[in-house]
Amino acid sequence: MEQKLLSIGFGSSIPVERIVAIVSPNSAPMKRLKDEAKQEKRLVDATYGRRTRSIIVTDSNHVILSAIQAETISQRYATLKES
Repeated sequence: MEQKLLSIGFGSSIPVERIVAIVSPNSAPMKRLKDEAKQEKRLVDATYGRRTRSIIVTDSNHVILSAIQAETISQRYATLKES
């Protein structure tokens, strides 16, 4: 079975079927989610030092930070899910 990968920027990709949510990082609950994941060593920073523009939550309870807008990643996700 072929695994579909979603590009989250700077050469980083994650398996489409592992994604639970793609959210904007600006709200207080998302900041808490990010901080908790960092404390529990579940945080993956794929921003390469750039500003975090989206947070991706996976089914393994990992939190991935991306420098690409949440809307852009959501569009890529929807395209991959359709094909």
